[in-house]
Amino acid sequence: MAILDILTFPDPRLRTIAAPVEVFDEALETLVQDMIETMYEASGVGLAATQVDVHQRVVVIDVSDERDSPLVFINPTIEVLDGPEAPYDEGCLSVPGFYEQVDRPENIVVRAYDAKGESFELKPDGLLAVCIQHELDHLNGKLFVDYVSAMKRNRIRKKLEKQQRLEAK
Repeated sequence: MAILDILTFPDPRLRTIAAPVEVFDEALETLVQDMIETMYEASGVGLAATQVDVHQRVVVIDVSDERDSPLVFINPTIEVLDGPEAPYDEGCLSVPGFYEQVDRPENIVVRAYDAKGESFELKPDGLLAVCIQHELDHLNGKLFVDYVSAMKRNRIRKKLEKQQRLEAK
């Protein structure tokens, strides 16, 4: 297994819309395992393939306290059910060190495939529902900073660019 490099905002590759997975093979299983290891290594609760510069519709998530229950979503889709939106403080491995409040639907259904190509459906709530929506945004080229004001987004971008310049020296 390998730890993959995570792209950071404002890297334009994070805006790439991921293509559907068409082949469920050993290479896909390796990608999933590498993504899970990378997510754990970075202390994240979710990771989309787009964040590691692989533009396929693959997401891994683990919101368990023990960090031993990874979920895999291949070609996920969500349906928003009736109900309220709730505010959550969101962070992102691609926007390190920043947290902003984002309103997201509380009641969703997600349909996806696992790494073996078996379809499944979930009706998640709480942090899992938020995390799924956040990671699906990545697959569509969207980041949680897109939900905040342009002024806040630019401030975050400038701070991260400065940090990246300092790290490159």
